Amino acid sequence: MKAWSFIVILPFLAVIPVVSQEIITAERYLETVSERYGSIKDYEAHVAIRSGNSEMIGNLSYLSPSFLRIDFTRPAEQVIVFNGELLTVYLPEYRAVLNQNITPSRRPAAGASLASAQGLALLRRNYVPSFVTGPNPVLLDEKTREEVVKLRLTRRNISEGFREIILSVSSGSRLIRRIEGRTIADTLVQFDFTNIRTNQGIPEMRFIYDSPASAYMYNNFLFRDVD
Repeated sequence: MKAWSFIVILPFLAVIPVVSQEIITAERYLETVSERYGSIKDYEAHVAIRSGNSEMIGNLSYLSPSFLRIDFTRPAEQVIVFNGELLTVYLPEYRAVLNQNITPSRRPAAGASLASAQGLALLRRNYVPSFVTGPNPVLLDEKTREEVVKLRLTRRNISEGFREIILSVSSGSRLIRRIEGRTIADTLVQFDFTNIRTNQGIPEMRFIYDSPASAYMYNNFLFRDVD
């Protein structure tokens, strides 16, 4: 009987190590996404930003470690540029250029900047990840057949700008397809990234913005640099 019992149990014992290797936690999955972005030198993407009833659409350029530019088509001609030290926003409706010097302690860590190795490192430090429905791919939403893995990130402390973040990661490429952030005021802000093209050889010159000569300049519009 003991011999027969061993023969019956043996196949199950052989399966246990395989199953344990396939189990992946939300924390480990988020780490693999961060590793994926760590291998990316630059990328371009189409980005759509939705908040309430408003929508902004544009073309995004990113260069590691912290260069970011969005040229909007809606609102037309609006631009956001961050070159690692200076944040510039051009608002064509008001013919205004807003400039803000950013120290390392005040580096932007919200919205589109989260889709980077540095942004994901901040998320892993400041948020607790869990799977929305498990590690298996699910539909992005009811309007598309696109499959993603969804992670729910819950803030560790109340100082974070988003109470909760849902990351939708493309199951094949491990690139972020969508970011949904719930603010303290219970407003949902959504970032969609499509047509992502990595390692395009983007030069730093792209992140130098020449302001229109007729625009009004406003410096330190967010806070005064006292560091």
